[in-house]
Amino acid sequence: MPAHTLMIQGCTSDAGKSVLVAGLCRALARRGVKVAPFKPQNMALNSAVTASGGEIGRAQALQARACLIEPDTDMNPVLLKPSADTAAQVIIHGRARRTMNAAAYHDYKRQARAAVLESWRRLGARYQMIVVEGAGSPAEINLRDGDIANMGFAEAADCPVILIADIDRGGVFAHLAGTLQLLSASERARVGGFVINKFRGDLALLQPGLDWLQRETGKPVLAVLPYLHGLHLDAEDAVAVEQAAVEYGALKVAVPVLPRISNHTDFDALRLHPQVDMRYVAPGAPIPPCDLIILPGSKNTRGDLRALRERRWDAAIKRHLRYGGKVIGICGGYQMLGSAVADPHGVEDAPGSEDGLNLLDFATELTRRKRLQQVRGALRLDGADGETVAGYYIHCGVSSGAALDRPLLRLEEGGSDGAMSEDGQILGTYLHGLFDSPAACGALLRWAGLARHRSLDAPDRNALRERSLERLADCVDAHLDCAALAAGRLDLSPAAA
Repeated sequence: MPAHTLMIQGCTSDAGKSVLVAGLCRALARRGVKVAPFKPQNMALNSAVTASGGEIGRAQALQARACLIEPDTDMNPVLLKPSADTAAQVIIHGRARRTMNAAAYHDYKRQARAAVLESWRRLGARYQMIVVEGAGSPAEINLRDGDIANMGFAEAADCPVILIADIDRGGVFAHLAGTLQLLSASERARVGGFVINKFRGDLALLQPGLDWLQRETGKPVLAVLPYLHGLHLDAEDAVAVEQAAVEYGALKVAVPVLPRISNHTDFDALRLHPQVDMRYVAPGAPIPPCDLIILPGSKNTRGDLRALRERRWDAAIKRHLRYGGKVIGICGGYQMLGSAVADPHGVEDAPGSEDGLNLLDFATELTRRKRLQQVRGALRLDGADGETVAGYYIHCGVSSGAALDRPLLRLEEGGSDGAMSEDGQILGTYLHGLFDSPAACGALLRWAGLARHRSLDAPDRNALRERSLERLADCVDAHLDCAALAAGRLDLSPAAA
């Protein structure tokens, strides 16, 4: 018997699709349902690496954990990683194919659609239920032709759809009614109902609007989900700039937001640490006085190097080092620390080379082959094996030079990773997830200067994520009829349509 498929689509980006899918997946898994997440097409610079060495959207890796299963490339068969305003790297079944502009990708949609349906069928043979996440909004009528991300997939899979909207944005009834109005007759017919997200207040005051919505559309409001504060879940893409409250005297960390910043979830553990005042530095803003500057990953390292210089952040980093501050570079940020980044094949940008910050003695050449791998190793902050770290590689390029003779990590599989400056002020690594282990995070923060303050344990990112998934599932279970959804009961009768 094929798996039951249910799709969650949103009226806008950030309406709550990813979070609802994660909560629903955990609620169903707790009921004993063998469930898997699925996102046909994802555009995001936050990605994760599967055990088989494939690349998928980070939100789908989180949703797989919500299902209590390992992430798989079939859960996100098409991933688009923008490298410029008009171009993106196209990843199919976990492997990069090539970089395309919008017109070229539109012509490629037939192959992408075949990959999507192939993955969906494979998941359907292994699981009882598939919970699908749409992308953006299905009402983007300019993108309807060849759509594989929203109703185009729902029509091909012949699956019901739940439409979610964020009431905290305002205009929730216009979002829901307007989105429904812009769908075709067959698309409207497969919308089984609505979910209103992030409600706070007296539900009785909302009831007249709910009644009106059902009268006008013929569709029920299946759930009104409350605003849940303090969820610690991996962001799909957008940089979260809000600051957590920290105690006086905390270690100050600055992360410059580069145009093509990627995998900024590397810093979630720092944002949650009670003794770390971590701030993203917005474009146009100066890097503030701090203890540690971290250069993040990048989908276009040479382009982001140019942007860094245009904003005069390069001078700020060197001034920071002169005053005794510390610097860490991760992945693309690590490559920037060297003398040069060459891209002879045009992997990320037009073929060419860009001078690096020349803070570590090595150079990097970008290669067509992307390294995708889960890894473990030991920190070597004082030249000997220390705390264990676990993370993953997502990078193109090979670095070489004298600085690599002082590696930051010894890898369990053999070999080493990263580099350290002779004066101990600068670290670089290709490893994503550097701060996720509480012990490794604590060691790195002590290196950066936290020992000057009263030391607290670093947060356990995995434990926080798990508690958030359970709390989210409790909420979804309390407000949505998960038993009915698991049984495939969603009213799609002609009268409701």
